[in-house]
Amino acid sequence: MSDRSRTRSGRVVRTERIAPQMIRVVLEVDGFEVGPFTDSYVKLQFPRADVVYPEPFDLGGIRATLPRDQWPRTRTYTVRRWDGRELWIDFVVHGDEGIAGPWAAKAQPGDVLHFAGPGGGYAPDPDADWHLMAGDESAWPAIAAAVEALPAGAVAKVFVEVDGPEDEHDVPGVTWLHRDGRRRGELLVEAVRSLEFPAGDVHVFVHGEANAVKALRGHLRQERQVPRERMSISGYWRLGADEDGWQAGKSEFNRAMEQEQEA
Repeated sequence: MSDRSRTRSGRVVRTERIAPQMIRVVLEVDGFEVGPFTDSYVKLQFPRADVVYPEPFDLGGIRATLPRDQWPRTRTYTVRRWDGRELWIDFVVHGDEGIAGPWAAKAQPGDVLHFAGPGGGYAPDPDADWHLMAGDESAWPAIAAAVEALPAGAVAKVFVEVDGPEDEHDVPGVTWLHRDGRRRGELLVEAVRSLEFPAGDVHVFVHGEANAVKALRGHLRQERQVPRERMSISGYWRLGADEDGWQAGKSEFNRAMEQEQEA
Protein backbone atom coordinates (compact mmCIF):
# COMPACT_ATOMS: atom_id res chain seq x y z
CA MET A 1 0.00 0.00 0.00
CA SER A 2 1.40 3.45 -0.94
CA ASP A 3 1.79 6.18 1.68
CA ARG A 4 -0.76 8.23 -0.25
CA SER A 5 -3.54 5.67 0.27
CA ARG A 6 -2.54 4.39 3.71
CA THR A 7 -5.01 5.25 6.48
CA ARG A 8 -3.53 6.89 9.56
CA SER A 9 -4.90 8.33 12.77
CA GLY A 10 -3.98 11.43 14.73
CA ARG A 11 -5.03 12.50 18.19
CA VAL A 12 -5.78 16.17 18.86
CA VAL A 13 -3.19 17.74 21.17
CA ARG A 14 -4.43 21.33 21.07
CA THR A 15 -6.25 23.86 18.91
CA GLU A 16 -5.62 27.56 18.34
CA ARG A 17 -7.63 30.26 16.57
CA ILE A 18 -4.86 31.91 14.56
CA ALA A 19 -7.19 34.28 12.67
CA PRO A 20 -10.89 35.16 12.93
CA GLN A 21 -11.76 32.49 10.38
CA MET A 22 -8.85 30.07 10.77
CA ILE A 23 -8.27 27.41 13.41
CA ARG A 24 -5.07 25.40 13.75
CA VAL A 25 -5.51 21.83 14.91
CA VAL A 26 -2.36 20.09 16.14
CA LEU A 27 -2.40 16.30 15.96
CA GLU A 28 -0.03 13.80 17.49
CA VAL A 29 0.77 11.20 14.83
CA ASP A 30 3.09 8.20 14.81
CA GLY A 31 4.92 6.85 11.77
CA PHE A 32 4.22 9.75 9.43
CA GLU A 33 6.53 11.52 6.98
CA VAL A 34 5.71 14.31 4.54
CA GLY A 35 8.71 13.87 2.26
CA PRO A 36 10.40 16.77 0.43
CA PHE A 37 7.27 18.69 -0.60
CA THR A 38 6.07 21.96 0.90
CA ASP A 39 2.56 21.40 -0.51
CA SER A 40 2.09 18.01 1.18
CA TYR A 41 -1.58 17.29 1.73
CA VAL A 42 -3.72 14.75 3.55
CA LYS A 43 -7.22 13.41 2.87
CA LEU A 44 -9.15 13.86 6.10
CA GLN A 45 -11.91 11.32 6.74
CA PHE A 46 -15.08 12.50 8.49
CA PRO A 47 -17.34 9.58 9.48
CA ARG A 48 -21.06 9.81 8.78
CA ALA A 49 -23.05 10.11 11.98
CA ASP A 50 -25.36 7.18 11.25
CA VAL A 51 -22.69 4.66 10.21
CA VAL A 52 -20.66 2.37 12.49
CA TYR A 53 -17.18 1.77 11.08
CA PRO A 54 -14.95 -1.22 11.85
CA GLU A 55 -11.98 -0.87 14.17
CA PRO A 56 -9.21 -0.34 13.43
CA PHE A 57 -10.39 2.29 10.92
CA ASP A 58 -9.26 1.27 7.43
CA LEU A 59 -10.44 3.32 4.47
CA GLY A 60 -9.66 0.61 1.91
CA GLY A 61 -11.63 -1.96 3.86
CA ILE A 62 -14.54 0.44 4.32
CA ARG A 63 -14.74 1.16 0.62
CA ALA A 64 -14.57 -2.55 -0.17
CA THR A 65 -17.38 -3.56 2.19
CA LEU A 66 -19.77 -0.61 2.53
CA PRO A 67 -21.94 1.11 -0.10
CA ARG A 68 -20.62 4.43 -1.37
CA ASP A 69 -23.23 6.51 0.45
CA GLN A 70 -21.82 5.18 3.76
CA TRP A 71 -18.20 6.04 3.06
CA PRO A 72 -16.68 8.79 5.22
CA ARG A 73 -16.70 12.25 3.70
CA THR A 74 -13.26 13.27 2.45
CA ARG A 75 -11.78 16.74 2.70
CA THR A 76 -8.30 17.64 1.44
CA TYR A 77 -6.02 19.81 3.56
CA THR A 78 -2.43 20.95 3.17
CA VAL A 79 0.02 20.21 5.96
CA ARG A 80 1.12 23.46 7.57
CA ARG A 81 3.97 21.85 9.51
CA TRP A 82 5.28 18.46 10.54
CA ASP A 83 8.03 18.27 13.16
CA GLY A 84 8.35 14.49 13.43
CA ARG A 85 5.69 14.18 16.09
CA GLU A 86 3.08 16.92 15.69
CA LEU A 87 1.09 17.57 12.53
CA TRP A 88 -0.35 21.07 12.06
CA ILE A 89 -3.46 21.55 9.93
CA ASP A 90 -5.07 24.97 9.47
CA PHE A 91 -8.82 25.05 8.83
CA VAL A 92 -10.78 27.93 7.33
CA VAL A 93 -13.99 28.17 9.36
CA HIS A 94 -17.24 29.82 8.25
CA GLY A 95 -19.56 29.12 11.18
CA ASP A 96 -21.55 25.92 10.72
CA GLU A 97 -20.90 25.81 6.97
CA GLY A 98 -19.27 22.65 5.62
CA ILE A 99 -17.87 19.61 7.37
CA ALA A 100 -14.21 20.17 8.25
CA GLY A 101 -14.53 23.72 9.60
CA PRO A 102 -17.25 22.91 12.14
CA TRP A 103 -15.28 19.83 13.23
CA ALA A 104 -12.16 21.95 13.82
CA ALA A 105 -14.17 24.54 15.77
CA LYS A 106 -15.40 21.85 18.16
CA ALA A 107 -12.25 19.71 18.33
CA GLN A 108 -10.97 18.90 21.81
CA PRO A 109 -7.71 17.32 23.04
CA GLY A 110 -8.02 13.55 22.71
CA ASP A 111 -10.32 13.61 19.68
CA VAL A 112 -9.21 11.27 16.90
CA LEU A 113 -9.01 12.23 13.23
CA HIS A 114 -8.41 9.64 10.51
CA PHE A 115 -6.68 10.56 7.25
CA ALA A 116 -4.92 9.19 4.20
CA GLY A 117 -1.71 10.53 2.72
CA PRO A 118 0.45 12.36 2.30
CA GLY A 119 0.47 13.48 -1.32
CA GLY A 120 2.29 16.46 -2.78
CA GLY A 121 4.44 17.54 -5.69
CA TYR A 122 5.97 20.99 -5.15
CA ALA A 123 8.87 22.50 -3.28
CA PRO A 124 10.62 25.76 -4.23
CA ASP A 125 13.55 25.09 -6.53
CA PRO A 126 16.68 26.44 -4.79
CA ASP A 127 18.29 27.04 -8.19
CA ALA A 128 15.53 29.33 -9.50
CA ASP A 129 16.44 32.98 -9.97
CA TRP A 130 13.23 34.00 -8.23
CA HIS A 131 9.89 32.64 -7.00
CA LEU A 132 6.29 33.68 -7.52
CA MET A 133 3.73 32.42 -5.00
CA ALA A 134 0.09 33.44 -5.03
CA GLY A 135 -3.06 32.11 -3.40
CA ASP A 136 -5.91 32.65 -0.97
CA GLU A 137 -6.58 31.27 2.53
CA SER A 138 -6.82 27.71 1.20
CA ALA A 139 -3.29 27.95 -0.20
CA TRP A 140 -1.81 29.79 2.77
CA PRO A 141 -0.46 26.73 4.63
CA ALA A 142 1.45 25.56 1.54
CA ILE A 143 2.69 29.08 0.76
CA ALA A 144 3.86 29.58 4.34
CA ALA A 145 5.70 26.25 4.30
CA ALA A 146 7.33 27.18 0.98
CA VAL A 147 8.42 30.61 2.21
CA GLU A 148 9.99 29.02 5.29
CA ALA A 149 11.83 26.53 3.05
CA LEU A 150 13.41 29.17 0.78
CA PRO A 151 17.20 29.36 0.95
CA ALA A 152 18.72 32.47 2.50
CA GLY A 153 18.76 35.37 0.06
CA ALA A 154 16.15 33.88 -2.27
CA VAL A 155 14.03 36.39 -4.19
CA ALA A 156 10.31 35.76 -3.81
CA LYS A 157 7.19 37.68 -4.76
CA VAL A 158 4.44 36.36 -2.50
CA PHE A 159 0.78 37.43 -2.69
CA VAL A 160 -1.95 36.14 -0.38
CA GLU A 161 -5.57 37.28 -0.61
CA VAL A 162 -7.63 37.38 2.61
CA ASP A 163 -10.73 39.16 3.85
CA GLY A 164 -8.94 41.85 5.87
CA PRO A 165 -5.89 42.81 7.97
CA GLU A 166 -7.08 40.68 10.89
CA ASP A 167 -6.47 37.59 8.73
CA GLU A 168 -2.77 38.26 8.16
CA HIS A 169 -0.09 35.99 9.63
CA ASP A 170 3.38 36.78 10.89
CA VAL A 171 5.47 35.45 8.03
CA PRO A 172 7.96 37.88 6.45
CA GLY A 173 7.99 38.87 2.80
CA VAL A 174 4.26 38.43 2.10
CA THR A 175 2.13 41.02 0.32
CA TRP A 176 -1.34 40.77 1.84
CA LEU A 177 -4.33 41.61 -0.35
CA HIS A 178 -7.51 42.58 1.52
CA ARG A 179 -10.73 41.78 -0.33
CA ASP A 180 -12.83 44.14 1.72
CA GLY A 181 -15.97 42.76 0.09
CA ARG A 182 -14.64 42.21 -3.44
CA ARG A 183 -15.12 38.92 -5.28
CA ARG A 184 -12.66 36.22 -4.23
CA GLY A 185 -9.67 36.02 -6.51
CA GLU A 186 -9.98 39.42 -8.20
CA LEU A 187 -7.24 41.12 -6.20
CA LEU A 188 -4.93 38.16 -6.63
CA VAL A 189 -5.29 38.23 -10.42
CA GLU A 190 -4.76 41.99 -10.51
CA ALA A 191 -1.64 41.80 -8.33
CA VAL A 192 0.07 39.18 -10.48
CA ARG A 193 -0.94 40.86 -13.73
CA SER A 194 0.53 44.17 -12.58
CA LEU A 195 3.73 42.68 -11.17
CA GLU A 196 6.98 43.76 -12.80
CA PHE A 197 8.70 40.42 -13.26
CA PRO A 198 12.35 40.22 -12.22
CA ALA A 199 14.76 38.86 -14.80
CA GLY A 200 15.68 35.21 -14.93
CA ASP A 201 14.16 31.80 -14.33
CA VAL A 202 11.00 31.87 -12.20
CA HIS A 203 9.48 28.99 -10.26
CA VAL A 204 5.72 29.48 -9.78
CA PHE A 205 3.25 28.26 -7.16
CA VAL A 206 -0.34 29.47 -7.70
CA HIS A 207 -3.25 27.75 -5.96
CA GLY A 208 -6.66 28.77 -4.65
CA GLU A 209 -10.10 29.43 -6.13
CA ALA A 210 -10.33 27.67 -9.50
CA ASN A 211 -11.55 30.58 -11.64
CA ALA A 212 -8.82 32.88 -10.36
CA VAL A 213 -6.25 30.15 -10.93
CA LYS A 214 -7.52 29.70 -14.49
CA ALA A 215 -7.09 33.40 -15.19
CA LEU A 216 -3.58 33.43 -13.76
CA ARG A 217 -2.53 30.30 -15.60
CA GLY A 218 -3.55 31.87 -18.89
CA HIS A 219 -1.68 35.07 -18.04
CA LEU A 220 1.48 33.26 -16.97
CA ARG A 221 1.56 30.87 -19.93
CA GLN A 222 0.44 33.19 -22.73
CA GLU A 223 1.55 36.67 -21.70
CA ARG A 224 4.53 35.94 -19.47
CA GLN A 225 5.66 32.84 -21.38
CA VAL A 226 6.43 30.85 -18.22
CA PRO A 227 7.15 27.22 -19.21
CA ARG A 228 4.54 24.74 -18.01
CA GLU A 229 7.18 22.70 -16.17
CA ARG A 230 8.11 25.75 -14.07
CA MET A 231 4.62 26.10 -12.61
CA SER A 232 2.69 24.34 -9.88
CA ILE A 233 -0.77 25.72 -10.52
CA SER A 234 -4.18 24.24 -9.67
CA GLY A 235 -7.53 25.07 -8.13
CA TYR A 236 -7.95 23.95 -4.53
CA TRP A 237 -11.67 24.82 -4.60
CA ARG A 238 -14.31 26.55 -6.73
CA LEU A 239 -16.92 29.15 -5.88
CA GLY A 240 -20.38 27.59 -5.65
CA ALA A 241 -19.17 24.00 -5.14
CA ASP A 242 -18.26 21.96 -2.08
CA GLU A 243 -15.26 19.63 -2.29
CA ASP A 244 -17.37 16.70 -3.45
CA GLY A 245 -18.73 18.72 -6.36
CA TRP A 246 -15.38 20.30 -7.19
CA GLN A 247 -13.48 17.01 -7.15
CA ALA A 248 -16.12 15.41 -9.37
CA GLY A 249 -15.57 18.03 -12.05
CA LYS A 250 -11.97 19.06 -11.41
CA SER A 251 -10.33 16.86 -14.05
CA GLU A 252 -12.71 18.08 -16.74
CA PHE A 253 -12.23 21.71 -15.66
CA ASN A 254 -8.43 21.39 -15.75
CA ARG A 255 -8.46 19.59 -19.09
CA ALA A 256 -10.66 22.26 -20.68
CA MET A 257 -8.46 25.01 -19.20
CA GLU A 258 -5.28 23.50 -20.61
CA GLN A 259 -6.80 22.96 -24.02
CA GLU A 260 -8.08 26.52 -24.15
CA GLN A 261 -4.83 28.10 -23.00
CA GLU A 262 -2.43 25.92 -24.96
CA ALA A 263 -4.30 26.37 -28.25
